[in-house]
Amino acid sequence: MLEILYDDEDLVAVNKPSGLLVHRSEIAKEATEFALQVLRDQIGQEVFPVHRLDRPTSGVLLFAKKREALSRISGLFEQGWVKKTYRAIVRGFVSEDALIDYSLAKESDFRGRKSKGEKQKAITKLRVIDRTELDFPVGNYATARFSLVELRPQTGRKHQLRRHMAHIRHPILGDTRHGDGKQNQVARAKLSVHRLMLHATELSFFDEIRGVRVEIQAPLSEDFRLVLKGMNFRFGRRG
Repeated sequence: MLEILYDDEDLVAVNKPSGLLVHRSEIAKEATEFALQVLRDQIGQEVFPVHRLDRPTSGVLLFAKKREALSRISGLFEQGWVKKTYRAIVRGFVSEDALIDYSLAKESDFRGRKSKGEKQKAITKLRVIDRTELDFPVGNYATARFSLVELRPQTGRKHQLRRHMAHIRHPILGDTRHGDGKQNQVARAKLSVHRLMLHATELSFFDEIRGVRVEIQAPLSEDFRLVLKGMNFRFGRRG
């Protein structure tokens, strides 16, 4: 059963766990459970995903209950009127808040790292929440350094946050596609990190047709909070 975060006559939002697909996908044919079907059975009616979260990403996932609402709210996403906020644990000490303005080529829908075509504008706002240093070696370094950051994508490119953090050499912990394999291996052994440490904490927008502002927050999952605690971060455990 999914945790329902928001529910009205047009929309329903859930706190998607890491590892759960939004819907069926050709690149994960082995999967047998999907957020779309679980939520449909849970509330007893058809639902339509308004946006997507990567399979390993947890947090706010929004569905429409009606096709008209799907079209209306999807348009807000496409026009950039939806505010999205994420929390992530990344490699190294991020020195300061930043605006990452780095265009991205369209990424292949299939396994691998291939990208193709003309690059599209991609912008992410980054805010540093906390930093931690742990007393065990990683590679050539005597200690392990990590940062807890808030990420706000201003555009909606595939794997944008993961690719942007890799671009500035602070990949998200647990990212097996764009991250640091050696760091991930150490994090699994020392910190029990068995997922991508990226969580969609908040989603908000103004629905002009109904004249209401929708604000949805998703608390951090237990596995995310346990990692924060194990890494001795001072802030962010509550989500």
